Amino acid sequence: MAYRVMLIENDRLLLEQLAQAVQSAEGFQLVARYQSASDALGQGKLFKPNIILLNIDNQDGATLMEQFTRVYPEAAIICMSEHSQAEGVSSMVQAGAKGFIIKPFSAEELKESVETFAKSGMEVSSHVMTFFSPKGKSGKTTLIANLALALGRRTQEQVGIIDADLQFGDMMAFFNLKPKATIVEAVHEIRYMSPVTLNSYFEKVTDHVHVLCGTSAPNLIDRVSIDGFENVVRMARNLFRYILIDVPPGFTPTSISAAELSDVTYVVTMLNGGYELQHTKRALEIFKDWQDYDKRVKPVFTRVTPCDIASQRRLEQALGEPVEAVIPNAYQIVSEAANNGSMAVDIEPDSELSQSVNRLAEKVIGHHHIRWDKP
Repeated sequence: MAYRVMLIENDRLLLEQLAQAVQSAEGFQLVARYQSASDALGQGKLFKPNIILLNIDNQDGATLMEQFTRVYPEAAIICMSEHSQAEGVSSMVQAGAKGFIIKPFSAEELKESVETFAKSGMEVSSHVMTFFSPKGKSGKTTLIANLALALGRRTQEQVGIIDADLQFGDMMAFFNLKPKATIVEAVHEIRYMSPVTLNSYFEKVTDHVHVLCGTSAPNLIDRVSIDGFENVVRMARNLFRYILIDVPPGFTPTSISAAELSDVTYVVTMLNGGYELQHTKRALEIFKDWQDYDKRVKPVFTRVTPCDIASQRRLEQALGEPVEAVIPNAYQIVSEAANNGSMAVDIEPDSELSQSVNRLAEKVIGHHHIRWDKP
């Protein structure tokens, strides 16, 4: 079945150019084109479009989205602009747009854009998670990698990992990736991107999990501006159902920015018999400045032995608040998996580690009825 496209572009010459691109795209049928948005709203329903390419340059995009989503509730609206602004793109998607494309575009670019938005689940908003640790050696990288695979496998939706531990990120090595581009290039070029072009900066791990790798050298940290990083996260929301951000330990500009942008921040602490609980308490006190702290900040402890409901309850009592997850000490399994180029949830799906990660994945997805004391 062909995509039935309605095109709205104010500039007459550009309208003709874009119309040719739509007509040349395999599987696309141009059923109507307008220079005026009001004409499209008043006359276009006759043509029953299932995709609307809507120009938002020099116009009130929010108002247009409200009008078009009301008149065309069954159509996928893709905004068009001559420039990409990540924050503006994000606001349009939140208002109901299913994607964004920079004009002018070719037939191939249009087809790739629609396929990308369809694959990422255009109608679903994304869930962004930051994994923060008060100090280093928390086990959060291991947790992120395995949790991402679990989410992808369980939901069959797109999962993106952003390695924002800008000096000593391990995702590249963890997944044995050799990226053509990293977060450095993505941040530097984000102002010229659309979601589709940003997608090419993520390295494929599986059909459902992709990674934006960290810097290739610690001294490149200065090339990653906070504004650019924030725009990358905002635009990535249009590509992935779940986004997991690995940040450097402690309260750095990057970790603070990532936490502010996230729906949930997991404070991850590895138990080594020292002052880890005190460090976690001090970190949580800082996060408590947020009015919605109870919903947005969730403690997670790794290397918990024994890893059972009783240990979780003891940690909650010592911490003075709920603990979202406890993860067992599984160094041997993780090492064996890494040596085989795999993840622990793959090589030993029935292990205590895999079960703990899968339970956390279920909580992320929303199945809060699952009990930690059940296998």
